[in-house]
Amino acid sequence: MSVRRTAGLAGWARRRSLRARLTAAAVAVVAAALSLSAVLLVIRVESALVAGVDAAARDRAERVATAIDSGRSAASVLTADVVVDDDEVVQVLDGDRAVLASSVGRPGGRPLLTAPAGTGPEAVTLDGLALPGEQDEPYRVLSLPVRAPDGQRVLVQVGLPLDDAEDSVEELTSALTVGVPAVVAVLAVLTWLLAGRALRPVEALRREAADIPGDALDRRLAVPAGGDELARLAITFNALLGRAEDATRRQREFVADAAHEIRSPLASLRTQLEVAALHDDPSWREQLPALTEDAQRLSRLVDDLLRLARIDARVPLARDEVDLDDLVLETAERIRRHTMRHVDTSAVSAARVTGDRAALARVVQNLLDNALRHARTTVSVSLIATDQALLTVRDDGPGIPVDQRERVFDRFTRLDDARSRDLGGTGLGLAIVRDVVRQHGGDVVVEDAAPGARLVVRLPLTG
Repeated sequence: MSVRRTAGLAGWARRRSLRARLTAAAVAVVAAALSLSAVLLVIRVESALVAGVDAAARDRAERVATAIDSGRSAASVLTADVVVDDDEVVQVLDGDRAVLASSVGRPGGRPLLTAPAGTGPEAVTLDGLALPGEQDEPYRVLSLPVRAPDGQRVLVQVGLPLDDAEDSVEELTSALTVGVPAVVAVLAVLTWLLAGRALRPVEALRREAADIPGDALDRRLAVPAGGDELARLAITFNALLGRAEDATRRQREFVADAAHEIRSPLASLRTQLEVAALHDDPSWREQLPALTEDAQRLSRLVDDLLRLARIDARVPLARDEVDLDDLVLETAERIRRHTMRHVDTSAVSAARVTGDRAALARVVQNLLDNALRHARTTVSVSLIATDQALLTVRDDGPGIPVDQRERVFDRFTRLDDARSRDLGGTGLGLAIVRDVVRQHGGDVVVEDAAPGARLVVRLPLTG
């Protein structure tokens, strides 16, 4: 099986997996919502049906209470005025809960309805009333206290069956038990189809991205019309391709420049060594200083390349407290031993920063080396601490044109003016300075010194 076909199958599997996850999530939400709605509906319907039974029982009880209040006896009221269905029960009890009249049984017998009575109408549900011919069917019993004309307190109790209400609730529950899963199944199928349709443009975008080879980063994805999320995804991916193309271009330029810079000292060393080997002349020792200078230049270049490689690889820096003034003074003292130019450090004051001591020492060294290569007589260094550490290195050389002050921080950059003289520089010093300073949360800029150039480094103080 070809690699392309295998990748296509893997993409299909991933797409199906995402489609399944989307469908499962949607179905889970819908199923939970429908189930909760079904439960609430059943509870609401049951409550409404029971409330209807309570209203009918209260109406029957109030009719009996009105008749008793008019002076009629309880027995005459039940036999003459109240029409009782076969499955309904009406009783009138005295204050001692003795039966005065009943639609079932005989007066003076035990109460068939034993629901408690309060000061107002009260309804309860009983599982059964032990009526003749009944099989413990549930009843809704309402008790209504009444005061007769002779001052006696009586209790009217009306019991209505709940079997019709329960049957309705059971039918509704059965319908929902079948209907909710059916609706969920239909929604699952629709969600599956819609998810597949929605993911189709994403898959097309993925295939288009997969067709871009590693050596053709100048290609871009087609941006869908509409400005929706998919279009923004394509724009973002195109921006990523642009950054990758730019990074690749810079890397290739860096490699080419590095190879060119390394070739020159290597060729010089090789030539001088070959000449010395061909001529058996003790005077070849006079060439040792030149050989040493080329070797040192090559060593500096390799060190700079390694430093840039570590920066590009984002190797974590040490986070130590560093006395920046000590670094400046130590570096200046070391440089004074190898130069005839004056290095003025009288304006250096205390400043403490947090960072990598070796990296910051390289910053100071590169700044002073750059200034010495272009200074006529003097290099001035100052360091002050305000809300940040402000390190300034100034030379009295030809200066840097305004339109070139950003370009000097590019790698392997040498300006085409008086500062471009090849005095041992690699074109990487200031690039390393800016990268290291920015790694420490600061920045470096070039300012006019009239005459000369002034490089200003700003670093956050240890806080």
